[in-house]
Amino acid sequence: MADKKNPPIFCEKYCIICKGARSGNKICKTIQNLELKIFGDKGCPFGQARAEYYGVKPDEKLPIEDEE
Repeated sequence: MADKKNPPIFCEKYCIICKGARSGNKICKTIQNLELKIFGDKGCPFGQARAEYYGVKPDEKLPIEDEE
């Protein structure tokens, strides 16, 4: 379960596969699609934490937030 105080940043900023796939890298996207087939719609545990915290799947970009 994702802690609402501490965002899960690995999938968002450090995972080479997820970060690369979201930026459009075809090789990373292929690997990520394989991962999503193996682990399910929300991906690996890091992707699942990201999906729970932000409400988007690992292969989707974050919605624009109006925090300012």
